[in-house]
Amino acid sequence: MAHIGPSEGRSLISANATRRRVWLVLPDPFPTRVFVDCGISAGLAERLAGRLQVVLALPRDEAQSWTSRLGEVPSMLGADLFPAEVGLRERIARRIDLTIDRNAGYYPLSVRQSLRHGFNRERMRPGHPNLFLDSSLTGRLPQSETLDRGLRRWLFSRHRYVSNELLSQMHGSCSGLVVANVQSLQAMPFLLAARRLEIPVVGYVASWDHTVGKGLVSPHVARYVVQNELMSSDLVRYHGIAGDRVVVAGWPQTDLFHEQRPRAGFGVIVRGLGLDPGRPVVLFAGNTPTNAPYEGRFVERLVAWSRSRSSSERPQLLFRPHPRDRDWEERYAAAMGADDIATQPPSYTDLEALATLLQHVDCVVANAGTILLDSLVNDRPTVCVLYDEGAPPGERHAELNVTGQHYEELGRSDAFLRANTFEEVVSGIERALAGPAELAVERRSVATEVVGQVDGKATERVVDAIVEVVGSESSGR
Repeated sequence: MAHIGPSEGRSLISANATRRRVWLVLPDPFPTRVFVDCGISAGLAERLAGRLQVVLALPRDEAQSWTSRLGEVPSMLGADLFPAEVGLRERIARRIDLTIDRNAGYYPLSVRQSLRHGFNRERMRPGHPNLFLDSSLTGRLPQSETLDRGLRRWLFSRHRYVSNELLSQMHGSCSGLVVANVQSLQAMPFLLAARRLEIPVVGYVASWDHTVGKGLVSPHVARYVVQNELMSSDLVRYHGIAGDRVVVAGWPQTDLFHEQRPRAGFGVIVRGLGLDPGRPVVLFAGNTPTNAPYEGRFVERLVAWSRSRSSSERPQLLFRPHPRDRDWEERYAAAMGADDIATQPPSYTDLEALATLLQHVDCVVANAGTILLDSLVNDRPTVCVLYDEGAPPGERHAELNVTGQHYEELGRSDAFLRANTFEEVVSGIERALAGPAELAVERRSVATEVVGQVDGKATERVVDAIVEVVGSESSGR
C-alpha cells in the first residue's frame, strides 16, 4: 500500500507522464465505506489495469484507517493538495473566494434551494447543527430564483479559486475523475479543477436521500450514477441534469446482503459480544446525536424494560450506535454490563459484520436512515421509533427524521411497524418475534422500489458506468 505525499506525488507525475491515472476521490466516510467495502474500488482497480489513484479527502486520522483496506491501490491524502502556505497572489485569490463563499457558496445556495423546493421544511431551523438544515445560512443576498441561477453558475465555474498544487498534480497525472459523493463540499475543489482542465468526471450520488436536501449537484459532470429511478428523476427535476447523463445502477450495499451468510458466522459475532445465538436477538440501530439527541434516554428505558422481565421471557438486546456517534459511551452507558445486553462500538469499517447481523437478528429497532432500508432489504421485521423518549413537549426529532420526499415511498408502505410510544415499541418487538414473516411481501416490495434492483450486481453496474467514461488512458486532456 503506497501513501504519496506532495513531493512524492510530483515524482510520480514525472515517472508516469505517459500513463496518467484515474483519480477516485473519497470525500466522506459513508461513501468511502460503500466504494471500498462493496468492492467498487477493487473493481475499478482491476478494470483500469493499474491506473487507479485513490485520493482520501478525509481528515488525516480517518484517512489512515482506510489506507490498509485499499490493497495495492496507491493513495494520497487530499489535504496534501491544499497547502496552507502559498504565494501572495494565490493567497489573495483564496481569500476573495472564501469571502464570496460565505454568502454565495455551497451551503448558502444549498439551503436556499431546499427552502425553495420545501426539502426538509419541518426540520429547518436557525443554527441547526446539520448545516443543510440551518435556515440561517442563506447569506445576505436577496431571495431570488433568478439570482440563485447566476450564483450557481459562479459556484461551479472555471473562474473560481482552485489550489495551484491541486491543479498542477491533476494536470500532470489525472486522465479522469471519479467522485464518490458528488454533493460533498470536500469534492468541490476537485470538480472545479477537473472542469478547468477539461478532465471527464463521473459523479456518484452517495445515498437515496441526497438528491432532495443534501446539497447542490454540479451540472458539469459527464455521468451521474444513482441507485434508483426516483433519484434519476430528482436530478432532472431539481438539479437541471440531462436524463441521458444519469445511470441507475442499484444500491451496491445490497450486493453484500444478496450473498447469504451462514448462521455460524452470526453465532461467532454474538458469542463474541457475550450473547447466545440460540436465543432471540433484537438489534437497536442508533441515529446521530444531531438527529436523535434523546437517544440515550430511550436506551435507558429499553434496558430497564429488559431487566424487568425474567431471562426466559426477554429477548437479548444488541445496541449498535451510529458510526458518527462520538458520544456513544455516555449515551449507551445504561447498556454496559447488563445481562443479555451487548453494545458494539461505532464503526464505518465493519460492513461484513453488519450484513451478517442483518441476515440473522430476529428484529431491528431503529428511527430512520439507511439502516432502516438495510433492515427491509434483508427481510428483517423492523420497528421504526417515531417519538423522542424523555424529551420536553414539542420536541419531534424522531418523527421529523422520517419526513421529506425521500421517505414518501417508505411512508406509504406497510413494510415496518411504527411506534409512537414506548409501549408500541415493546408490542412491535413482541409482534415481530411472534410472526417474523408477517410483512415479508411488503418488505420485498418497498425494497425494490426504494433501493432499486437487488440482484448482487449493483457494484458491477457502477464500475461499468464509471469505466465507460474514464476507462481510456487518453480520456482527459
